[in-house]
Amino acid sequence: MKKLIIKFSLLIFIFFISSCKTDKSNTKEDNSSNEENFYFGQKPPSLIPEVFAPNIVSVNGRFESTVSFSPDLKEFYFEAKREGEPSQIYFSEKINGTWTPVKKISFTRGRKKEEMHPFVSSNGKRIYFTAFDSIFSDERIWYVDRLKNEWSEAIKLDSPVNEDKVFFANHSKNNELYYFNLSKFKTYYATNKNGKFIEPKEVEIDMGHHAFISPNDDYLLVTAKNKEKESRKDNDIYVYFKNQDGTWSKPINLGTNVNTNFSEKAPSISPDGKYMFFGRDERDIEPGLSNIYWVSTEVIEKLKPKQ
Repeated sequence: MKKLIIKFSLLIFIFFISSCKTDKSNTKEDNSSNEENFYFGQKPPSLIPEVFAPNIVSVNGRFESTVSFSPDLKEFYFEAKREGEPSQIYFSEKINGTWTPVKKISFTRGRKKEEMHPFVSSNGKRIYFTAFDSIFSDERIWYVDRLKNEWSEAIKLDSPVNEDKVFFANHSKNNELYYFNLSKFKTYYATNKNGKFIEPKEVEIDMGHHAFISPNDDYLLVTAKNKEKESRKDNDIYVYFKNQDGTWSKPINLGTNVNTNFSEKAPSISPDGKYMFFGRDERDIEPGLSNIYWVSTEVIEKLKPKQ
């Protein structure tokens, strides 16, 4: 009888362990499936970058760059253009669980010839972007505010930020606006005070442009010419980690899994902090090709210096 009870108890224990494993496995699968839902049905990548939404967002024969999702991951904006055409912003939104066909959107409604570098604010109520008529002449930061079912008329940012040629605006959850000054070829940030971005200050980093601040304000991604080999002329993506005293670390190359002999550019991070998006210029393979890639932000976390 005693042996029977022991055997029965053992069977119950095995069944319990098996159930726990199944639940964990199902939870993993459910989480993966949910994430795919938010990213155009794409299976999330690991440490090797993959083309994002091929033939939907990443279209061969077209330049694509600068990705931004809304905080709820239900709206998606990016910049694209074909050879000889002006840069334009495109978008898609998820309605009733389905992503709408990608469409072009003109925030300035023709007041400016080109629009690029969309960035949805951390509260989802504003989109910052760069608008201009002629390259390296009148680039300024503009924005639109969310109304009930549409975006407002485009407004040029009223701030000392716009006193020079500037582009690539983005900010973290603390709302400091990071951007690149084309006149001085340096990265700056401006503090938000009562809804106004005031007193621009230079970001004290060694090199880089198209800087993107992480959602939690703990690291900064930049595009820069490869500095490991003098013979190389392509751009790579580098990361600066914020030190405890608020200064920035030395730039760290994201490594050969991310950076290739082609140019990687315009990095951004998804609002949930899980994925990095960037453009990879592969014109040596096919003229005009520059697709958007994505990769787990674990590639960045693995480089973080131990405190």
